[in-house]
Amino acid sequence: MIEQHYIDDSLIQLKKLKEQAEKAFAQMTDADFFAALDPESNSVAVIVKHVAGNMRSRWTDFLTSDGEKPNRDRDSEFEMKTADTRAAIMTAWEDGWTRLFQAVSSLAPADLAKTVRVRGESHTVLEAISRQTAHYAGHIGQIVLLAKHYAGPRWNTLSIPRGKSKEFEVSKRGAPYTVNQRP
Repeated sequence: MIEQHYIDDSLIQLKKLKEQAEKAFAQMTDADFFAALDPESNSVAVIVKHVAGNMRSRWTDFLTSDGEKPNRDRDSEFEMKTADTRAAIMTAWEDGWTRLFQAVSSLAPADLAKTVRVRGESHTVLEAISRQTAHYAGHIGQIVLLAKHYAGPRWNTLSIPRGKSKEFEVSKRGAPYTVNQRP
């Protein structure tokens, strides 16, 4: 059934996004995590705070309440406070992903056609999942770019290293290959 395949694949793709971000976080010092390129840029910490706040809002009571909860203070997600340690931000990140995975895992195929609201705007459940996946992918791309920038030559690639595409093709046919090999 295509509906169940969509739910299952959405979970797979979302888990891949989370894993990609976490592999980038692992290569960042605390200084890197909180650094901003310029006054108008967001640090990785701010991006993570925003994604976590978005997830908490969107995926709590997903089918039964508006995805923009009245207790969400979106603007504060872009401000660093004294309590915003790396550990605290990562706890919020984990909570957001837990809510997302629980909400999507609990869906039945028939739920995809149901209507949910985000800021009063109607979306099918399928559209809401796609919208959020695209939103998270964009922010995780930012996280990876910043992590790579700060790591510089210490960076371990999260995909096929430059100049290693042919080796990767060989590995698909049976030869061993490790994705995190440096070129």
